[in-house]
Amino acid sequence: MRFVIVGTGGTGGCLGGYLALAGNDVTFIARGRHLMAIQEKGLTIRTGHRGDIHLADAKACTMEAYQGTPDVLFVCVKYYGLSDAIAFAKRVADRYTLVIPILNVYGTGEVMQQELPELTCLDGCIYVMAQVEAPGIIAQPQKILRVFYGFRPGQDRHLADKAHALEKILKEAGISCQFTEQIRRDALQKFAFVSPLGATGLYYNATSEAFQHAGPEREMFVGMIREVIAIGAAMGITFETDLVETGLKLIDAFKPGLRTSMQRDVLAGGASEFEGLVNRVVALGEMYHVPTPLYETVREWGVAHHVQ
Repeated sequence: MRFVIVGTGGTGGCLGGYLALAGNDVTFIARGRHLMAIQEKGLTIRTGHRGDIHLADAKACTMEAYQGTPDVLFVCVKYYGLSDAIAFAKRVADRYTLVIPILNVYGTGEVMQQELPELTCLDGCIYVMAQVEAPGIIAQPQKILRVFYGFRPGQDRHLADKAHALEKILKEAGISCQFTEQIRRDALQKFAFVSPLGATGLYYNATSEAFQHAGPEREMFVGMIREVIAIGAAMGITFETDLVETGLKLIDAFKPGLRTSMQRDVLAGGASEFEGLVNRVVALGEMYHVPTPLYETVREWGVAHHVQ
């Protein structure tokens, strides 16, 4: 299969990097100094569990320069870059392309599908802790790399065979993955970790170790997970695991000093995923008549501090 990775940050760099290392045809979409470094020196993934992975011949270009039609288009941009990714997919994908958004924000596949009615846009999510350390270099300090993707209920499944084949390719590349029949549940389960973590970390300006013992950060983190669980119940989604317990196990395994991508973006003074990770939860709560007082607190804080 021909893979295109739109957005070569921590998520896209790891996902595409592991696929390319296994011998797959991968093109990375990047820009600026990061793109120049990849084109000149290749892509490096510095991992905490298998040393440095160096892809000397990594293929990379801008959206505008890419010519071709991918079999699988992984969209790994930040939520605020989704409109550019949609325009790119509209130009390069066809009815045989699997478009799989791997974003932090719940329901992105459905958002893309509405804008791309002729294409097949699945929903997807990923568990990974990684970021761009320097141009051409991705840091992956935690071993976790797990992907879920699938069709939404009632969606056209003419590419089901390709979606099944993709699962095998990802696993052979060392990526834990599941082609799931319950993507709404699985994506919301992931969202119930990354959204509370990002919102709480931003609100308290906290790094990972602050969540690993009793205190206001851990208390808000747990409370926000429960608000997302309540929204899921109102949507008719039943979780098979205790999301609070799962979330605490994940955060307790983190190395100290880690920040979420939303925290890093806000600290850098740029755009962030606040709209998708915080405001979207408040909107879902209003839609399904579920109280979200903790998320409303963070939303109000964001307004007061002009967070985008």
